[in-house]
Amino acid sequence: MKIAIITDDGTSISQHFGRATHYLVLTIENGKITNRDMRSKLGHNQFSGESHEEHHGENHGVDEAHHNKHAQMAGAIGDCEAVICGGMGMGAYQSMLRLNIKPIVTDLQDIDAVAQSYFAGQLVDHTEKLH
Repeated sequence: MKIAIITDDGTSISQHFGRATHYLVLTIENGKITNRDMRSKLGHNQFSGESHEEHHGENHGVDEAHHNKHAQMAGAIGDCEAVICGGMGMGAYQSMLRLNIKPIVTDLQDIDAVAQSYFAGQLVDHTEKLH
């Protein structure tokens, strides 16, 4: 099993899916982390030539154009069952579901603590943090 953690430094969880620079992909076997793989992640800055709304409305990010951007962002983690971050837009969240990658928004910061909570089935998905 593999899960992706949104990060900028490989140690802590990034608070924003779209702005983060990397995924830390953890491979889990028999409840233990057997591999850590830092993968580059597309983010808002790679789409800078395209329009981006700074003030998000109710339906921001849920149209097909945004889904295509989110799918490109998720291209590096197609082999993962979940993606975990500290914050995410509703459109990105819905796109991950469409791509069969379970999105989880957490209030935890430490990657190892998040991994242990996920393995134990105790990681809470804080959907109230979606924007």
